[in-house]
Amino acid sequence: MKKVLVVYYSQSGQLKDIIDSTLAPLKETDHVSIEYEEIKPKKPYPYPWKTTFEFCNSFPESITETPCELEPFNFDPNGDYDLIIIAYTIWYLVPSIPITSFLKSPEARKLIKNKPVVTIIGCRNMWLLAQERVKEQVYHMGGRIAGNIVLADRAYNLIGIFTIWYWLVTGKKERLLKIFPKPGVSDKDIKAAARFGKPLLESLKKKEFNLDQSALNKMGAAKVYPTFIIFENRMIRIFRIWSKFILAKGGPDNPNRKFRVRMFLYYLLTAIFILAPLAAVLSIIIRLIKKKKLLEKVAYYSQNSFKNN
Repeated sequence: MKKVLVVYYSQSGQLKDIIDSTLAPLKETDHVSIEYEEIKPKKPYPYPWKTTFEFCNSFPESITETPCELEPFNFDPNGDYDLIIIAYTIWYLVPSIPITSFLKSPEARKLIKNKPVVTIIGCRNMWLLAQERVKEQVYHMGGRIAGNIVLADRAYNLIGIFTIWYWLVTGKKERLLKIFPKPGVSDKDIKAAARFGKPLLESLKKKEFNLDQSALNKMGAAKVYPTFIIFENRMIRIFRIWSKFILAKGGPDNPNRKFRVRMFLYYLLTAIFILAPLAAVLSIIIRLIKKKKLLEKVAYYSQNSFKNN
């Protein structure tokens, strides 16, 4: 019997649906035992987010990867698991705070050491830098990323921002004004994620768990877009400046930082509607000038090894 531990944090429930679909082939066999560990912050993050301010107020701690307090884990950190699956969503280009908190826990260090780890990501569209952070932490804990599966919202960028924002503040995964597409990963894509469970199952049958990421990518597991490489690297630098600016006024409960959080919200809206279209044009020019370097980065982000600089 092969033992699999799934660690996840899902606010809306969409990520859990993605996990269940992906692992459906594993559930159909008597040779695999699956244990689920839902990460639970002691002070839950609201869903839906009550206001856009509250959502933006989580930004600085997300960027600095400041852990929150978690409820005690149910899994055995010394358990003899054959595979660890970490499923996560992305907040501001980094893993959600609860997943970051798990990865920084002493229990995670014990759990992941010498273990293969497969990541499952449910996101809007940008996941490259978040996955780099997970790869780095798993690497330093003595584990190895053995596979990566990404399911993303297929809506056009600006339309997707509208629909995701609506979903986050209302909790309704439905068509905004009955005009826009449904937010998030489509039901069709979630159902089709079962195709990734088959190579997972075949790898678990082997003596040593070994996935072929290039084969997974041919199935659509982790598509890397050069434009997002440019966007993410530019945005994360700006986000770090904003985060430092807000944190200079204190932590999340400090009223002194409210004005700066609102400033960030206005910046975000400006960036979405004015700066993003200009950046899209600029990215086309950069892609032409730095084509070779971008292709090298595409190849790097498409695989699972971590470049320890």
